[in-house]
Amino acid sequence: MLDIKYIRDNAEQIKEAAQNKGIDVDIDRLLQLDEEKRNLQGQLDELRSQRKKTAQSGQGEKPSEEQIQKGKELKQKIQELEEEYKNIEQERESLMVKVPVIPSKDTPIGKDDSENVEVKRHGEPTEFNFKPKDHIQLGRDLDLLDLDRGVKVAGYRGYYLKNEAVILQMGLMMHALSKLMAKGFIPIIPPTLVKSFPLFGSGFFSGREYDSNVDEIYKIANDEVLSDGSVKKEDKFLIGTAEPSLLAYYADEVLEEKDLPVKFCGFSPCYRSEIGSYGKDTKGIYRIHEFMKVEQVILAPADIEVAEKYHQEIMEVSTELHQDLGLPYRWLQICTGDMGTQKYKMFDIEAWMPSRGGYGETGSASNCTDWQARRLNVKYQNEQKEKKYVYMLNNTAIASPRILISILENYQKKDGSIEIPEILRKYFPGNQEVISPQK
Repeated sequence: MLDIKYIRDNAEQIKEAAQNKGIDVDIDRLLQLDEEKRNLQGQLDELRSQRKKTAQSGQGEKPSEEQIQKGKELKQKIQELEEEYKNIEQERESLMVKVPVIPSKDTPIGKDDSENVEVKRHGEPTEFNFKPKDHIQLGRDLDLLDLDRGVKVAGYRGYYLKNEAVILQMGLMMHALSKLMAKGFIPIIPPTLVKSFPLFGSGFFSGREYDSNVDEIYKIANDEVLSDGSVKKEDKFLIGTAEPSLLAYYADEVLEEKDLPVKFCGFSPCYRSEIGSYGKDTKGIYRIHEFMKVEQVILAPADIEVAEKYHQEIMEVSTELHQDLGLPYRWLQICTGDMGTQKYKMFDIEAWMPSRGGYGETGSASNCTDWQARRLNVKYQNEQKEKKYVYMLNNTAIASPRILISILENYQKKDGSIEIPEILRKYFPGNQEVISPQK
């Protein structure tokens, strides 16, 4: 969420940003409502002051009929203006939450993901001297993946990982956490069942409240039973990434500038309803409802050059992880039409997946400046005791099972076996090197 003064001062640039991001928000109406709100606030303050004076003038003696009548009129007028103020504030708020961050000057202008721009590539697509299998067939042949029973038990997009695939996945998570800890990131296993405010604050709700028709979030229907046996009726949700929980860690708190940056790496299961992906990637485990991920988050000072430096830093972690695994990959700079409302600059990393005949997204790195911090109310104080909102950045360090798809397909051999990436062999009994067909 942006500051209203900033919106007033940069209205034309924000209108352009909204158009380029494909966001339908009426900035002129928002500014009109803000003006009306401020005028009403002034009227209410004046009327309340008059009512207070009227009440005080009658103290110690019986109020006159004129005073009583004036008091009633003031009360009625205040009630009418308060109702009008409430309606204006609700409409204003509904527009405020849609106002986008102005993207960086070097962000490509484009309508959708077809206009994202490749900025970096490492390695060449894997070539085979035999007909390669996709991860589905490899998973079946090597007893690593059971989709049929996954669907039977969990429903659409359900799956089981088995045998060496389990060790591969857990090894990936441990390798990512170890690397990030060595770089000064604080490891955290965050809550995965959360209140609404972390999801609103981080931008995972499309509006002020959860919208089941749009938001790819699972809502939990159960009421919460407290320690005294009472029931608390409060919405709870499953996170789709550790990002909301990590960003909300310091909600409503003020940090010291000397303690910045704060660097978190969070491991969590993740849950996504994928309601917006009907008909996409219906086979295999490329697009599923639950998975595991290690997420990076940085809380930085409110300095765009410093934040850009940290953006590069978290991107390089994903780069290193893909190189550690020996996977061909590329970086894309995301265009305006494929960015979220809160994004100032965004990059995706994609690994080569032979069965797709192309690259598949395995991570995403975003600089959201202070948009999320304002919603979550996370500030810091400098030496002059001035308070500012932190800048918030996030990135996927490693996510499974998409990275598994790339490993299984790129490391397959002619005899149907799969070579285990050297960096992960230490997690296998006896430093196993190959996953072979069972005899």
